[in-house]
Amino acid sequence: MSTLRRGGIALLVGAVLAVLFAAPAQADAYRYWSFWFKNDKGAWAYATQGPATAKPSDGDVEGFRFAVSEDSANAAKPREDASFDAICADTEKKDGQKRIALVVDFGTDKDAPSGETPPKPRTACAQIDEDATSADALAAVAKPLRYDSNALLCAIAGYPKSGCGEQLSGDTRGSGDAAEKPAASGGDGDGGPSVGLLAGLAAVLVLGVAAIWQARRRRG
Repeated sequence: MSTLRRGGIALLVGAVLAVLFAAPAQADAYRYWSFWFKNDKGAWAYATQGPATAKPSDGDVEGFRFAVSEDSANAAKPREDASFDAICADTEKKDGQKRIALVVDFGTDKDAPSGETPPKPRTACAQIDEDATSADALAAVAKPLRYDSNALLCAIAGYPKSGCGEQLSGDTRGSGDAAEKPAASGGDGDGGPSVGLLAGLAAVLVLGVAAIWQARRRRG
C-alpha cells in the first residue's frame, strides 16, 4: 500500500474516532425562582418582567417555581394548575384593592440545595392595593422573602435558607419540565448510537473515501 494511501486511511480513521468520542457540550444551569403567569388560554407562561415591576390585575393568576434550569426555554413550570376561582373563592373584592391568585411551587428534592427539603406547593389569594406589584402580592402571603443586592428574588417563605441563583455544572440537572425528558444526544434509548451520530459517521466516511479516490486518481 502506498504512503499516500496509508496517510489517507489514517486521516479517515482519525476523523471517525473524533466523531465517536466527541462529548456533547453541556450548558451551565442555575438554581433559582422563576416567575410565571396564566395567559388567556389558562396556560403557564414565563413572565417577561420581574415581580417587582409587574402589576397584575384583579383576577390574575401568578406562579413561582424553584428549580434548576438552563434558561427560560426549559424552565420548570409550577405544577399546581388551580384557577383563580378555586384559589380566591373565599376572598371578596374590596374597593381600591385587587385579588391575585398565587401558586408557590418549592420544587422537588432534586431541585433543593444540599441539606434542604422543599416544602409542599401552596396556593394563596393576595388582596393588595390596586397599584401594587406582583412582589407586593407575594410579600402579603409568603413571607419571609429574601433578595440579593441586585434585587433578585432568592427565597420565598424562607426557602431556600441560603444561595441565590447559583450556577451549577452542566451535568447537574434538576427536575424541570425539559430536564425530566431523556437527553437528545448520546443514544436512541437502547444503548446504541444515535441517528445523528450515524449520519455524522456516514458523512465522514464519504468525505474520506472521496479524498483517497482523488489522491489515487492524481497518482495514476
